Amino acid sequence: MQLSVIIVNYNVKYFLEQAILAAQKASIGLHADIWVVDNNSTDGSVEMLRERFPEVRLIANAENTGFSRANNQAIKASTGQYVVLLNPDTVVAEDTFHKVIEFMEQRSQAGGLGIRMMDGSGNFLKESKRGLPTPEVAFYKMFGLSSMFKNSRRFGQYHLSFLSEKQNHPVDILAGAFMCMRRSVLDEVGLLDEKYFMYGEDIDLSYRIRLAGYENWYFAQSSIIHYKGESTKKDSIKYVRVFYQAMAIFARQYFSPRSARLFGLLIEGGILVRAIIALLRRWSKRTFHPLLDAVLLYVGMLLLVGFWEKNVKIDEGTVYPDVFVQLILPIYVLLWIAGAYFSGAYDKPFRASRLVRGLLVGTLAIAAVYGFFPPDWRYSRGLIVAGAAWSIFLTVAARTFLHLVLDGRTGLSAPPQKRVLVVGSSEETNRVHALLQRAGVSHKFLGFVSDVQGDEENEFFAGRRHDLAMAVKSLRADELIFCGAIISNKEIIHYFETLGPLVSELKIVPAGSDFIIGSSSVDYPGDTYTPDFNLRINLPASKRNKRLLDLGLGMAFLLALPLLFWLYPSALRNPIKLLQLLMGKCTLIGYPPHNQLPRSKPALLYIGDHLTQHALQLRLRKAYVKDYSAQIDLHFLWEAFKNSR
Repeated sequence: MQLSVIIVNYNVKYFLEQAILAAQKASIGLHADIWVVDNNSTDGSVEMLRERFPEVRLIANAENTGFSRANNQAIKASTGQYVVLLNPDTVVAEDTFHKVIEFMEQRSQAGGLGIRMMDGSGNFLKESKRGLPTPEVAFYKMFGLSSMFKNSRRFGQYHLSFLSEKQNHPVDILAGAFMCMRRSVLDEVGLLDEKYFMYGEDIDLSYRIRLAGYENWYFAQSSIIHYKGESTKKDSIKYVRVFYQAMAIFARQYFSPRSARLFGLLIEGGILVRAIIALLRRWSKRTFHPLLDAVLLYVGMLLLVGFWEKNVKIDEGTVYPDVFVQLILPIYVLLWIAGAYFSGAYDKPFRASRLVRGLLVGTLAIAAVYGFFPPDWRYSRGLIVAGAAWSIFLTVAARTFLHLVLDGRTGLSAPPQKRVLVVGSSEETNRVHALLQRAGVSHKFLGFVSDVQGDEENEFFAGRRHDLAMAVKSLRADELIFCGAIISNKEIIHYFETLGPLVSELKIVPAGSDFIIGSSSVDYPGDTYTPDFNLRINLPASKRNKRLLDLGLGMAFLLALPLLFWLYPSALRNPIKLLQLLMGKCTLIGYPPHNQLPRSKPALLYIGDHLTQHALQLRLRKAYVKDYSAQIDLHFLWEAFKNSR
């Protein structure tokens, strides 16, 4: 066997399918096999592999064993003279493997090789080439000196930013997203160190290759797409902890005790700083608009109270006491914000109608609790009505202003449709258009660019591929979709690099697939247009209502646990499972993984489990995800109760 390609997958089914299709094209003309190690995915990845790629060598783990151990499983079972470790969120060109092997064959001392990588917007990924992260290099990286002095050989060591990305270079460290290695070298230096669960294993193996006297190379004569946003969640505290702990393991293993201690201090400082930043970023993303509205509502009500005292209640000499300002007003604001939240005012895209509806719901809630206040706390119903009107004006005006400043529109109207230009044949364009409609994607179809003879007769024909840049500019396209059945991956990668600055989204529809996939940055996974893109169970309001139902019923079941031993199914009288439900580890009602269904958490009760026919089970579960509502969950819960008696 000449080449073994190994892909470790965890819950990225659509990206995995695209990666395998690309790897298969790149393996033509080589004696090669492709291995996929699935780390207990719950998104139907294994089912998809067995149905779509029976020729791929699959290892399906019953647990998430980590990146290192999973890769080692396949390395040990494979026989290729060369081994390529490949991330599932990558797209290789048709000639990538050929060029890489040819390069390695010409250099007997080359033990490992990394490649030029771009993100989903066509931007060069600087981690394609890296230096050894010594304490000094780590210090420069953590304190921003490597970013400030990119061309400095001293400060730019972390990403070797002083070396041209367009030329081949010997490097210290290879990136785990694409690592090509000689099997003979792996036999000598050993496999991936399984102390690293995720991150750091590529640094460790690269360094051992260097210590054994071999060279690592950065290869610039072929490029791949590495979406990266799918597998790296940099706002995650878990990511920060795992990444920096991996660096600490490396330091203890290879540096002197003094250097390791210094590196350890840097690591601990890095964990603290990055964790704080990650928390602030996640917290700010989720709470910015609710907090802004809360401040506006409270300040607005204070102004209104002052106006009310001086102009409305002047004859009565009313002065609102401190308890009203310090307690009652915050309760009003909390109810208004809660109403806005449950009405979807903070879902994307923003709709002013949701905010207005939410504030009105909050006003009704205030009116409802008003009667429960002590008599001396019931200050003015008129103030509540006036406050509702004032609050609607303030929040809608503020949000309109923000949207006008940030994206050039008011936010009162629907977001602009994506202006889509397809690169492919008329036949594939029709398929893309049908996929967009099935996914419920709001778009304006601008036409298609094609080199297929006869396509110029189509009314939507927008030119030949050599005129693609001109078509993008003339038609003001902001999203390009490439048809993998017509265009080679090598050409698509070239277009990603050259046209990335001209459009906001670049996507690919693989040959024979029913999804359109892309990513706009390394930190954001972007949109994956699939038939389940617009399912009700995937809508923000549905997810929010399902979680609230899980919390409410989970708490009720836990409090009523003695009664449940006589009334409900066994899954609902297990205190450990109920605690997992409250923590969000599982959901109350759900369905098992299936490649035709969107990913779901494990559930205490599975829809359709009482049915013996698989086809009927699947049909019921498809209807569930398509038409989901909290009432359906309650209905299935009631059915489970009746069936358990």
